[in-house]
Amino acid sequence: MSFYPFGGGSSQQQAAVNAQNVAMAEHELEMITDTFYRIVDSCYKKCIPPKYIDAELNKGESVCIDRCVAKYFEVNTKVGEALQKKGQQA
Repeated sequence: MSFYPFGGGSSQQQAAVNAQNVAMAEHELEMITDTFYRIVDSCYKKCIPPKYIDAELNKGESVCIDRCVAKYFEVNTKVGEALQKKGQQA
């Protein structure tokens, strides 16, 4: 299968494109994993007390975690939008 619209391109070009796609996918996975671990670390420190009694989350902890994750994504979205605007102005 070719990524080129007219079937042109050698197998070397296809291999380079495939390698580039794999590298981009790996980088994206690393970024997603990093974001996940940042959220877990940040919300855990904020919402789970150092000394806990129950093995399960209580309602207050669950609500705190839900709000923390929502705020994290909201801030992330706003920062991304602000950076896009700055980039378009430059």
